[in-house]
Amino acid sequence: MTVTYRDLTIDWLGYATVRLEHEGTVVYLDPGRYGVLTGEWTPDGRDIGHPPAQDYDAQDGNLVCITHDHHYDSDGVRRVASEDATVVAYDAVYAPGIDRDVERLEDLPYDLMRVDEETDELVEDVIVRTIPAYNEPDGPNVDASGEPMHPEGIGVGYHLTLGNTTVFWPGDSDVLAGHEQLDVDVFLPSISKNYTMDRHDAADLAEALDPDLTLPIHYNTFEQLESDSEAFAVDVARRGVPVALDES
Repeated sequence: MTVTYRDLTIDWLGYATVRLEHEGTVVYLDPGRYGVLTGEWTPDGRDIGHPPAQDYDAQDGNLVCITHDHHYDSDGVRRVASEDATVVAYDAVYAPGIDRDVERLEDLPYDLMRVDEETDELVEDVIVRTIPAYNEPDGPNVDASGEPMHPEGIGVGYHLTLGNTTVFWPGDSDVLAGHEQLDVDVFLPSISKNYTMDRHDAADLAEALDPDLTLPIHYNTFEQLESDSEAFAVDVARRGVPVALDES
């Protein structure tokens, strides 16, 4: 299903992969992993809402944004990026430190732009702003030793302006101070029960942001990311915030 808002089209392709298109400019967020773009992903017998796997090889992206190591998949980038694409990646994305077989970003045949937590640049007709993304040390997303799953400095979220429309993908993050002050037309929150804000915190943030559209992503790809998307949609709608689900 393609979701349309104004002159923007939005497709959640699975996991954290989102395709945005505005007047011929195509942007991808965190493409790939877990077989969502190779046709190998399966719901493991679970009856869940999630986009179906597909052998996706559009290579039409003008801009590809990577939040952090966990979402970097060089094959996924190759499947979505056009030959003259710009890849935007957080400074700390470091292929040799990733425990998967991925290419170095510098070895991919695209223009590469590294960003920090305070980037504000015009890239491929898109205003790209970065927002810190991490788990709070005193929050729920910590490991057995009490360390955050995503410590501060591991990644960013993206606040993008395409035409007159702002889109916010917080990345793998808790709800952080300052999120509620952002100007957001389209909110793409994670609603998984682990690693990020859950559906309840995401609903609270949606109410505070008061976007024109909320479309949840990054849930139900595997068991640790399970969430009740329908309950989230009902919760957000009751708060007067328009919401859509893009799932099978």
